[in-house]
Amino acid sequence: MPDTRLVRTFLELDHLALAEQVSAFARDTIARRPDPADDAAARLEARALLRLLGEGGWLKPIFELDLRGCCLLREALGEASPLADAVFALQGLGTTPLLLNGSEAQKVRWLGPIAAGRVMTAFAMTEPEAGSDVANITTTARRDGTGYILDGAKTLISNAGIADLYTVFASTDRAKGSKGISCFLVPADAPGLRFAGAQVLSAPHPLGELAFEGCRIPADALVGEEGRGFGIGLAALDRLRPTVAAAACGMAARALAEALAHVKRRQQFGKPLAEFQLVQQKLARMATELTAARLLVYRAAYEKDQGQARITSEAAMAKSFATEMAQRAVDDAVQLIGGRGALADHPVDRLYRAVRALRIYEGTTEIQQLIIAGEMLR
Repeated sequence: MPDTRLVRTFLELDHLALAEQVSAFARDTIARRPDPADDAAARLEARALLRLLGEGGWLKPIFELDLRGCCLLREALGEASPLADAVFALQGLGTTPLLLNGSEAQKVRWLGPIAAGRVMTAFAMTEPEAGSDVANITTTARRDGTGYILDGAKTLISNAGIADLYTVFASTDRAKGSKGISCFLVPADAPGLRFAGAQVLSAPHPLGELAFEGCRIPADALVGEEGRGFGIGLAALDRLRPTVAAAACGMAARALAEALAHVKRRQQFGKPLAEFQLVQQKLARMATELTAARLLVYRAAYEKDQGQARITSEAAMAKSFATEMAQRAVDDAVQLIGGRGALADHPVDRLYRAVRALRIYEGTTEIQQLIIAGEMLR
């Protein structure tokens, strides 16, 4: 459960209530679901989790633009199930460009079904040669009569193959570089859109490639204006980065709890592991860094919810510190638990496989550090 005592300075009363409610939901409903055995099972489970989140109203903070609420959801879900956290995260990332920049007609058509968990979204930006270098997008969208035709490929796309709606970034004018990138809403059944295959991670997470082969979409699929897609995409990432950090905190908290329970009961050399000073040192570092990360997370979310136009530096600090912290915490938990913690069915082994991606997606740690330095030197 998110420890609101540590961050209550940044929360409202309704956030305190939300933290208790989502913790109970995560503990009593999400954590009890079995982990999918393979990629095919993970894809089915992701859809089932989305239905639970939608029917329970747990997606509401996304649509209320309540960033602190989103962080509380991701922290609780990350602690209970990294897959459930990913489902919530992608529903937010795929929807935010529409929420902030979509037309009224687009919102009327899509937001209700998305919020109810009946439509799954995805954020299709990454390409084989455009990861951190987003401006290098080569997927094109050219005007053709009353619509656009998309050609190109996307890779490492979460929810690829199971999403109902893709938020796609494509170039409408290659000569303009990043200023020629536009954003589109592309339904999964759009002619010329093909799921090109799954990309299987070590942790259960639907991921894959998309191919746009003469994919025809209507003109009203454009989000905002032509050439504004680069800014729309980066604004969504900037806004939601603190939630990635919150998920990292949830995973670290679960790792710490598992390690703490183990060292209290495990006897070696005639006494509990918890009595050894080197064990205590690891526990102390894990707890201290987790607390520091949570303060960075909710500070960033608070500033955004209070109306700060940009939280570029705050979000980058939260994501870079929290995700690196979580990697260390999970690794320490495996070390403290020993061989049992490296078995595939143990919670910390599952966390070990899930946490690694957080340091990469939505901007690597190194990119976040460059962003922080850039803001300092501006």
